[in-house]
Parts: sequence; structure tokens; C-alpha cells
Amino acid sequence: MTISYNWLCDYLPVKPTPEELSVILTRIGLEVESLEQFESVKGSLEGLVIGEVLTVAPHPNADKLRLTTVNTGGGEPLHIVCGAPNVAVGQKVVIAPIGATIYPASGEPLTMKKAKIRGEESHGMICAEDEIGIGESHAGIMVLDPSLQPGTPAREVFKPVQDWIYEIGLTPNRMDAMSHLGVARDVCAYLNNSENTLTYKALIPELSTLPKAATPYEIGVTIENTDACPRYSGISITGVKIAPSPDWLKNKLLAIGVRPINNIVDITNFILHETGQPLHAFDADAIDGRQVIVKNLPQNTVFVTLDEKERKLDAADLMICNGKSEPMCIAGVFGGLRSGVKDATTNIFLESACFSPASIRPTSFRHGLRTDAAARFEKGTDISATAFVLQRAAALICELAGGQAASEIVDVYPHPKAQTEVETSWSYIRKLSGKAYPEDKIVNILSSLGFGILKKDGERLRVSVPYSKPDISIPADIVEEVMRIDGLDNIEIPSQVLITPAANPKPDREKVREKAANYLASNGFNEIFTNSITNSKYFTAEVLQRTVKMINSLSADLDVMRPSMLETGLESVAHNLNRRNDNLLFFEFGNTYALIEQGKYEETAHLSLYLTGQKRTESWMHKAEPVDFYFLKGYVQNLFRQLGINGLQWAEAEGDALQNGWQISVKNKPVVVLGAVNAQKLKQFDIKQPVWFADFNWKIVLGLLQKSDNFYKEIPKFPAVRRDLALVLDKQVKFAAVEAAAKTVKSSLLQELNLFDVFESEKLGANKKSYAVSFTFQDAQKTLTDKEIDAVMDKLVKAFEGQLQAEIRK
Repeated sequence: MTISYNWLCDYLPVKPTPEELSVILTRIGLEVESLEQFESVKGSLEGLVIGEVLTVAPHPNADKLRLTTVNTGGGEPLHIVCGAPNVAVGQKVVIAPIGATIYPASGEPLTMKKAKIRGEESHGMICAEDEIGIGESHAGIMVLDPSLQPGTPAREVFKPVQDWIYEIGLTPNRMDAMSHLGVARDVCAYLNNSENTLTYKALIPELSTLPKAATPYEIGVTIENTDACPRYSGISITGVKIAPSPDWLKNKLLAIGVRPINNIVDITNFILHETGQPLHAFDADAIDGRQVIVKNLPQNTVFVTLDEKERKLDAADLMICNGKSEPMCIAGVFGGLRSGVKDATTNIFLESACFSPASIRPTSFRHGLRTDAAARFEKGTDISATAFVLQRAAALICELAGGQAASEIVDVYPHPKAQTEVETSWSYIRKLSGKAYPEDKIVNILSSLGFGILKKDGERLRVSVPYSKPDISIPADIVEEVMRIDGLDNIEIPSQVLITPAANPKPDREKVREKAANYLASNGFNEIFTNSITNSKYFTAEVLQRTVKMINSLSADLDVMRPSMLETGLESVAHNLNRRNDNLLFFEFGNTYALIEQGKYEETAHLSLYLTGQKRTESWMHKAEPVDFYFLKGYVQNLFRQLGINGLQWAEAEGDALQNGWQISVKNKPVVVLGAVNAQKLKQFDIKQPVWFADFNWKIVLGLLQKSDNFYKEIPKFPAVRRDLALVLDKQVKFAAVEAAAKTVKSSLLQELNLFDVFESEKLGANKKSYAVSFTFQDAQKTLTDKEIDAVMDKLVKAFEGQLQAEIRK
């Protein structure tokens, strides 16, 4: 939510500084995420002055330049070289003297310095519109009102607007703060609380009497679907003239990032951001039958919206129709092309209504129309304010567009909504908040927020909730309002916190996750968090059969819950690669989702690694080394070691997205798959360099962890012994088979085996290769003898010869 400081101050009885207001907003739960300055003219014409041209003479060295002297109100006249064809004696002009900075409409800022132009000194600039950013014209210098006095600051003449803009992070329930008036009410409540008074009230604009049109222009209103539209107000205004808005209105909208269009549209946008109530203006002459009907239309009814797109309506879409039941507007979401206000429009019908959030939100997402109006209706609007806001907007239209009210306000409200009432107790408020609020402070805060105090006797408190706060319905909501206005940072923290210690089950899942994350982060990995909702186009039809689909998707590109961690991770990889961040080590903890059968779903936790680029960049000492399978494998194995998981079983595994992939199992449970992402998958994300991927099933990992604490054991004091073997094998035999054969030799002395060389040559024989393997032996109780080691080595040789048909190289 964007809030303008100047605009907000229009409704405040006192005006805190921008910094003070920022602190207040954050204290009352309207967290200020950013505070930036807005200038309607960049630089606000700082340092520029009004000057009077005293003399104009030809430049001796240039036909198109002039030598001028300019009176700037003090000291000696300035000598300025000017190239404008319209410069003349006696003109009042804008001068940028030496030291002043100008901000052109296009281009970089320029600070004035003394310069020589074709041999003549120039002590500043006589400015055109575009050179100081207040217009686009460069036809010549600006010639101002002759009555202006030389030396007058230019900012006093042009009065550029300076403002401070707050970006407020709102929670979805705070629709009451989605307007400047709503925020002003909260600020006044805070001021009342800090001074223990009720004197501060938001300055709500007064309603003026509308000028009456000589000829009435009545338009009737009928609501057929009162559930989706509980209240509809409207008024006819004739004789309007579509024109640009005045500067004050344009500047207010520009400050909050809204582009001015014309006076009618700008007024509806102004009222939206002032009150939080969306409005819509129809070309009254385009309303056939002079009748507005709020209803649903048949499925697949064709409707052309303001953006000139043809849309097929859903039967659940609430529509504003004319007397012939033809659609004119998607209620609360977007207008229609035919009934919209045009430059030639002279008569309008202005709508102010309340639409059900349950109707608006699905329609908005269904058609991909995320408008400001829809964003407010889907959170709920103040149903009591539709007629007030309508009259406020109508008065502005009559004032700024020359219109006249051609009808009374039509207000169809078939089932008036009763105010919500909530009952609580003083003790409940104190218990839930953790603070002993005095009763009068609670009443003061609630009264300042617009709550009605219905009952206040003994221990009980009963209040009526203002219509502007539709989210408040239970006692806990009342406590939240009290705490918010008093300030969450005012809750006292006790000197002692007494708790009952709880024994966490082993292993502690959070500590295990933190241990893995710390290992990866300390080795140069960056943790990423990607969206668990992704795009169905990434997956094959077969995968989509088991995918959880979104009923009301956020957008067309986010329509399924991810069945795999790979695709969302590749989005992050592609995002970085596109910004020349080529060497990436990412890890992510996240969940995947699958449809087991109709109505039953499975959520699985994962740890995923993504590697691409160089593991070591080039330098004068060594060449660049790209990430490869063995680099990834090392981190995977080290993670298992960090977690105390042994007995890894390797097997080749070709997945849908991996090439030359491997699967690691422990106790016959598949724990991780790893390998290179195949070219087809990389092409989906326009990635042109190899990416390596490992995916741990984190649930299985947690199930393999030891249930008790690990204890240290003494390092053996007896030396280890190493023996080497060179095994000649068929080329297709993997080292994993050598490891498996060695494990069949049951010996407590064998501690480790390691592959330290691979040799291939025709001298070994056709289709043969040699593995050089080292074996480490150790006994914790004594020094090993050659006889003991030889006995184990003999068993190993027999296992290799018998199981792998290996030959021992001598």
C-alpha cells in the first residue's frame, strides 16, 4: 500500500514530521517498508532564480549564439552565452547560475560551471522548459510574467511539489488501512492514546450541495444477485466536460504512482485512494433502457473489456448490465469498452457499490485482471460508506468537470447489514496481551478507532464493530486492536521467564537441518527459497496426471503445486545466469506435492543442491575447473558423513530430467538422486551451461539418523597399515562393484579402501582397464603383523577374482 505524506496530512489535525510519522505507522502495525522522497519536478528547481535580460548582442565567433547580460537581483549582472532564437531584452527568464544543478526532462543532471563558449565566458544558463524538467518544449527559452522580480527563487514561481511516499506492508485483513483516511484514523487513535484524550479525529471532507441539472436524467437500479451485491448506489451527472485534471489532483496521483488520465477517471482514482471505496463511471448515454441490472449471465457470454480484449464470461461472474441485460462491466473488477467514459462523453452514471469478496476474487483471477478495485473488494469494503463516497465523488466531478446532478442518489440496500458486536472481558484482554491495561485506556483506544461501547459493567465489555473493520468478529481481534494502537513495543518483558523444560525427541529435526545448512553455507553454497507453486508447462502429461492443480491460481504461470524441486531451482539458476552470475552453488529445503488418488495428497520434504559454472576460476596459477559430477558427489557424501549415515548403496538411475544419473540408497531405501540435468530440461529455461543436481528425500534422511547422541571414542594409538592392489577388470565394471566385493570379506581390520588410479591401455588386453586400489588396516588393541594383514589380503584377492574375474597385476 502506497501512502503520500502530504495527502495523509490533509486528514490529520496535527502534522508530525515524515520521520515521526514513519515511527508511528510502524508502531501501530502498519509497517513502513520504505520511505522515499517524491518531487513533481526533479531537484525542485533548487538554486534556480528569475532573471531579467538587460542586453543582447551577437556572438563574435558564432552566428547562432548571443551574448547576454542578465540581472538576477543582486551584485553584477551575469554574462551568459545563449543559443535560443527568442531571447530578447526585457524578458523575465529562468536562470541556472554557477553551482546550480538542472535536471533535464531527458538525460543526466548537469551542474553549472563557468565555461568558455567559442572564446566568450558564460556564467550560467538561460533555461528552456525541457532543460529544467518542467515540460518537453525546446523551441526556445521560457519567457515569464513581466511582473516577476529578478532574484525570485524559481521554486516560488513554479511551486514544484515535494512529498514523502511510504510503502506500507499490509496484512490481508487490514482493508481498513487501504486508504489515506483509514490510515489517518489509526494515526489519530495513536495520538489520542499517547495523550490520553479523544480530541484527535480524522478530518473527513465535508459534503457540499450538488448543483442540480435543469433536466432530470433518471437511471434505475435492480439487484438480482443480492448475495454477491448487497448494496448498490448510483447517481446521474450531466453536462460534464472530459479534460485534463488540475495540477493538485495530478500531483497527488503521480506521488503514489498512479498515472493521470482525465478528470473523471482521476477523480475515481483519487476517491479510491482517499476512502478505500472503488467507483466506476459509465457513459450514461450508452446505458440502454436507462436501467442498471446487477446479475449473472450465462456461461461463455462474450464481453469486450476496456482493454479491447474479448473475454468469455463464467456463469459465476457478477456483471453490471443495461436494461437489455447486455453486459457493461465486470462488477468490481473491470469496465467494458462500449460503456466506458470517452473524450466525447457528456453524461455519466457514477457507481458506488459493495460486492462480496467471495464473488470478486475468483472472477479477478479467472480473467487475470488484478485491478486496484478488485484488490479492495476481495478484502471487503465499508458497506456503510457507499452513499457518502458517491456524494463526495459527485461533488468533485461537478466542481472539476462542470457537471450537474441530474438525479437523486439511487441507493439499493435490500438487506441492511447489522453491526457486528463482540463481547469480552477485562481479564481476557490482560491475559492475552500480557499487559495490565487500565480499563479507561482500553475504552479510549476502541472509541478512537470507531468502536461503539455498548456495555461496560463489572468484568464484561461489549462493543459494536465499525463497518470499516469487517475482519473483527472475536474477542482476540479486540485485544489485537488495543495492543496495536498502544504499541506492540510497549508490552513489558518480565525480568524472569519461567518455563518447564521439555525434552526434544532425538534426533532434533531442526538441529539436523541447521547442521546440513551450516555445512553447505560454509562451503560456499547460498540458500534459496523458491515458490512451491509453479508452471504446469514445465512437466510432461504423465507427470501432470499426478500433480496437484490450483483451483484459483494466482496467475496463468502459477497453476500447479510443484511435483519436483528441480524446475523452481532452475528458475533461480536462469535468473542469476541472465545477470552474469555464472558460478552458482545453491541449496534449498522445500516440499513437493503429489496426487495419490482422488482427494488424497502427499507432501514430501526435500533438500536439493544445484551446481553450475566453475568450481575454481582461472588465475595465473591454475586453469579454470568446471563443476562436474565428482564435485557434486563429494558434497553429497560429506553430507552423509556429517549426519552419521553409512552404508551407501550406489545404482545407476536415469530420471526424466537427468542424464547419467545415480541413485544412492541406504538400507534399501532410495535417499538421493544426483546427476547432470539433461539438455531438454535446460532448454526450457534457456540455460546454456551444464547444471548438476542432487535431490535428497529429507523425510527418509531423518528416519535414518541415530536416535541417541553420538559419543566420542579414543583415537587408536596403534599405527594403520596400507597395502595396494592393481586389479585388471573388464571396462564395464564400476568401482562400486569393487567396493561391494570387498565388503563380502568380513574383517574388522579393514578400515578403508580407496581408488587412487585408473589405467587403460591395449597392453592390458581388449576392453580392459586397471584399478589401483589402496587398503587401510588397523586394530585398536595392538600392532598388526604381516601375517594378519596377508590373511585378509588373500581373502580380498579371492573375492575379486571370484566375483569380478579380476586379474592381479604383479
